[in-house]
Amino acid sequence: MMNLVEVKFPGLGINIDVNPVAFSIGSLEVYWYGLLIAAAIVLAVILAVKQAKSLNFPEGLVYDTILLIIPCAIIGARIYFVACNWDYYGKDLKRIFDFRSGGLAIYGGILLVFIGACVMCYIRKIPFRELADYCVVYLPLGQAIGRWGNFFNQECFGTNTSLPWGMTSSTVQSYLSLNCPTLVSDMPVHPTFLYESIADLIIFFILLQIRKKSKVPFETSCAYFALYGSVRFFIEGMRTDSLYIGGTGIRTSQLLSLILVVAALIYIAVARYKGFTKKSFPEKLYVEMTEEKK
Repeated sequence: MMNLVEVKFPGLGINIDVNPVAFSIGSLEVYWYGLLIAAAIVLAVILAVKQAKSLNFPEGLVYDTILLIIPCAIIGARIYFVACNWDYYGKDLKRIFDFRSGGLAIYGGILLVFIGACVMCYIRKIPFRELADYCVVYLPLGQAIGRWGNFFNQECFGTNTSLPWGMTSSTVQSYLSLNCPTLVSDMPVHPTFLYESIADLIIFFILLQIRKKSKVPFETSCAYFALYGSVRFFIEGMRTDSLYIGGTGIRTSQLLSLILVVAALIYIAVARYKGFTKKSFPEKLYVEMTEEKK
């Protein structure tokens, strides 16, 4: 197993020994990152199934959707990251398949999940608006849990800060020394993983209320993009590991966040102005899918 890393929060007087490897089975190392993502998926499925009946959503569709989401999320996140780092991966294509070295970007996963779900709904004649607005609620919950994997890996942190909850470790110091010459390597940094985890949890509870009360199709989905996009835009500006568009100095995730926020807000405004009304899940289809589950 890898050596422990001492993570320090000097302003709080807290020191924590962290190991990215949760446990080993022979030579196989199981990382906290993977365990947390698995836990997030399990919790999301449990909640989605539990709440399905009260919201007239077929339980069976929850399981079908999760089988689609997992591969789409991983493939999409990898494609996005590789595309943004093509100068590195293009020199040796075998690197693309080296997942153990890291390299996933959440926006790529989110976008491919929505595309995959749309295609599935088209093929199976399922109303995509219902699937999207029901399932999107659990996305920020999964993100909130998954971000703690970044803590165990000591990655996705921000610039220097003098705030009490500033974080530092040997991994952080090494990264700053090698990649961020304008920053002070032995000074604490923003724990941006924590900022996003807290924000994602808040978004989850907000979306629960919007889904419950909204009568506008895709409003819950757009609320997610508007809320998460806003959070990510500001947090991305603090991070030291951002992906950039060529040599422009423009952070890819910030630009995409801005586009998604604007597009989501425009849709919500137009939908409300035009009086778009959400339809109930087709009763015949609901019965058919419920019977399939039995």
